[in-house]
Amino acid sequence: MTTETYHIPVMLNECIDNLDIKPDGIYVDLTMGGGGHTRAILERLGPEGHLYSFDQDPDAERNAPDDERHTFVASNFRFMRAALRLRGVEGVDGILADLGVSSHHFDAKHRGFSFRGDAPLDMRMNTRGGRTAADIINSYDKEALARIFAEYGELETTWKIANCIERTRSEKAITTTAELVEAIKPCTPPKDEAKFLTKLFQALRIELNGEMEALKMSLEQSLKVLNPGGRLVIMSYHSLEDRIVKNFMRSGNTEGRIERDFYGRTNTPLKVITRKAIVPTDEEVDTNPRSRSAKLRVAERL
Repeated sequence: MTTETYHIPVMLNECIDNLDIKPDGIYVDLTMGGGGHTRAILERLGPEGHLYSFDQDPDAERNAPDDERHTFVASNFRFMRAALRLRGVEGVDGILADLGVSSHHFDAKHRGFSFRGDAPLDMRMNTRGGRTAADIINSYDKEALARIFAEYGELETTWKIANCIERTRSEKAITTTAELVEAIKPCTPPKDEAKFLTKLFQALRIELNGEMEALKMSLEQSLKVLNPGGRLVIMSYHSLEDRIVKNFMRSGNTEGRIERDFYGRTNTPLKVITRKAIVPTDEEVDTNPRSRSAKLRVAERL
């Protein structure tokens, strides 16, 4: 499996340039995936530099570069600080995260990330164990289902969706992607079917994998891990993630709460480098349509 077949790295040059890599620095790639960004970072590191790449997906581990300057960490990035300290690392010079789901996950039909086709309703990023999306669909009560569809999918009429699921599962458990699509067909707008299903599957995936909590935890840990002058480079793909990242870079907390000192001066641990998010060029979107919703934000540790 090559980087290209696993995932085409989005805004590769913009990400690497904004990390402002020092040849002898220590860097973290929180989302190794196909290894595209990882390899690009290694190309700019000298013999004294080192890169730690995180990924919880066993499929991704096969893409880890065989390089003595690289350490692969088979873990969710929510455990970044503990994993680094375990390896004797107290401070790093840059952190990169590409929060998008790899093309591999959508294309590997058996993983259940896509609503196209029929596959087990899985959606686990870490396939080593734990509950699946089917467990959520069949065990959450209607109130909980409506909540996640509203909060993580930003959908309307979520009670109708939850009722459709309840009616179907009361007769037979929903265990495949096609069964879920069929169950919510009465609630699916014919003109916006793809957009609607994309948001619903997104909501399920976020809930199952605890993506919002992991993002918040890693951002908070970045303040303890980044050396002064170190760069935080985050690429997000939907408004929920981007809002959290924007708030954090502006205020130093995920709520976006601005703290001021006695004299009313803003007290923030980060300097925002990108006042407006960087987005892909038209050429990149034409080449890689999955990049179209990407937003890149950069901040520097004060």
